[in-house]
Amino acid sequence: MKVEQIYTKCLAHGAYYITSNGEAAIIDPLREIQPYLDKLKKDDVQLKYIFETHFHADFVSGHLDLSGRTGAPIIYGPTAEPEYKAVIAEDGQVFELGDVTIKLIHTPGHTMESACFLLIDKDGKDTALFSGDSLFLGDVGRPDLAQKATHLSKEELAGILYESLYSKILPLSDHIIVYPGHGEGSACGKNMMKETTDTLGNQKRTNYALNQPDKESFIKAVTDGLLPPPGYFEMNAAMNKQGYEHFDNVLHREMKPLSIEDFKVKMVCENVLILDSRNHNDFACGFIPGSVNIGLDGNFAQWVGALIGNVKTPVLLVTETGKEKETVIRLGRIGFDNVSGYLDGGFDTWKNAGEKIEMIERITPEKFVTEIVNNNKLIIDVRKENEYLAGHVDGAINKPLDQISQWIPDIENNSHFYMYCQGGYRSITAASILKANGCHNFTEIRDGINGIKKFTPVRYEHS
Repeated sequence: MKVEQIYTKCLAHGAYYITSNGEAAIIDPLREIQPYLDKLKKDDVQLKYIFETHFHADFVSGHLDLSGRTGAPIIYGPTAEPEYKAVIAEDGQVFELGDVTIKLIHTPGHTMESACFLLIDKDGKDTALFSGDSLFLGDVGRPDLAQKATHLSKEELAGILYESLYSKILPLSDHIIVYPGHGEGSACGKNMMKETTDTLGNQKRTNYALNQPDKESFIKAVTDGLLPPPGYFEMNAAMNKQGYEHFDNVLHREMKPLSIEDFKVKMVCENVLILDSRNHNDFACGFIPGSVNIGLDGNFAQWVGALIGNVKTPVLLVTETGKEKETVIRLGRIGFDNVSGYLDGGFDTWKNAGEKIEMIERITPEKFVTEIVNNNKLIIDVRKENEYLAGHVDGAINKPLDQISQWIPDIENNSHFYMYCQGGYRSITAASILKANGCHNFTEIRDGINGIKKFTPVRYEHS
């Protein structure tokens, strides 16, 4: 028996590949399926099952394409109603895989069809729990995403999740290894650990949600402090439930190099978003006017989903040369299937042709510290609230990047301000969005708080 976690950091997502005696199962695959097909071929095993823990909201699963290529059935928990052929299993149903078995445990609450999968070895010993979004390390799945589909409140869904976890998961043995659907950085939870596996026993001891004295306390704890879900979540959940275009077709259509002339025509005629996926430092030194920078070297897909929201938005790409396909794949993971092409040769082609460019005004942390002495100008910290509270520039106000659409209207373009994040990635993204919306009177601080704190103490606050 082999269990492999396939962790994709930019999505904070865990897919799972299990083999036993010539047979395999895959749990919650990503949309690009070739890596799974390669594993099956290398191990000379047959894919017997594709298990889906629920209708995912934060990414588009590869279940349909994978089933189409291999013939393996897609398995969901009770109450799932996909608009394609799938096996809707019963609570407690057991699936044989080589010498082992996998038992479905229905755990509604995050969504009503949510299920965990318990791996039982050849000796009948419970070995691993693939917990999907019902149980994370340090947290549980947020109970507010299925409100529209179920007509239940987040409190009612949290109560259902309490019953699932406390009656079905907590009684399981402490030695069981927990393999969650997501880890730290995912918007599907609020308090996840950086680790990607743990024992169930340790989670019973350390997970705040599993240590509540009663149902009412659990409901309050898991619903408190939830931020609004990213706009693309509902669209991804619909794609996973209803079906989607074959990803090979998407890649073939979108991998389209465009000349400067064709790129400019699409800019004007198609009302597109120009998405520049280069490193933020390169972007700051020059970019096509109106483009938005979300770098591949960070949590690209999550930020695209959070900041753009609508997966149907037409997109033109500017990438680092050689990164075109990777960019298209990572957009496809979250359902952004409307890429019109990419600038052939990237930004350098545009610049070398003498086309108009813009730059971000930025200064070093040392110069910033010198300038703000006896200076009453506005300073904006675009990090998350918990990061801000853990240490920020004295006098800075917190305006998180993921809420930029809400605070941009409050920016007065005739008043200069400074802006920073942790290391520059998010502040340059914010800067690009500001400039695309006509706000230009600001200075970004290179290297963010990481650089600033080398030259001046930061202020700490408690929430």
